[in-house]
Amino acid sequence: MENLEVWMRGPIEGVPALLQPVAHALLQVEEDVLKYTAQLSSAQLWTKPGGNASIGFHLQHIRGVIDRMFTYAENKSLSDEQFDDLHKEGIENSDVSVTALVENLHRQIQQSVQKLALIDPKTLTEVRFLGRKRIPTTLIGLLFHAAEHAQRHVGQLLVTARCIN
Repeated sequence: MENLEVWMRGPIEGVPALLQPVAHALLQVEEDVLKYTAQLSSAQLWTKPGGNASIGFHLQHIRGVIDRMFTYAENKSLSDEQFDDLHKEGIENSDVSVTALVENLHRQIQQSVQKLALIDPKTLTEVRFLGRKRIPTTLIGLLFHAAEHAQRHVGQLLVTARCIN
């Protein structure tokens, strides 16, 4: 079963059926990030081959997007700390290791899957707002975007990792 992608392994315990795809996608992000960053050195973390975004950026951004979308899903505004994190995404920091960024992402994903388990599926179409402009969307829209956006950046991270190895 471990060779199968997360979505092929069955339901994630405690997560409502309608939110299984979100949980599967987030957990797949976690597994893929571990696989694609396993051989990276801290020196490679901020490399920008061909001017593309660094792996450090992708790791920070994936965690940040998940955090921000789940905050909006809870009908909350971003905190000053979240805005600070957003502005720091991709800024080279030699004090940050690959391991630390991967662990931060792991914690975010685990926390997010736990939050999915608490969501009443009857609320999935409720209106939520995105950002300072309060762009209207839905609870499920925010949760889905967190998952698909994270997946998109894992793909970019993979290409970057292959270019620098």
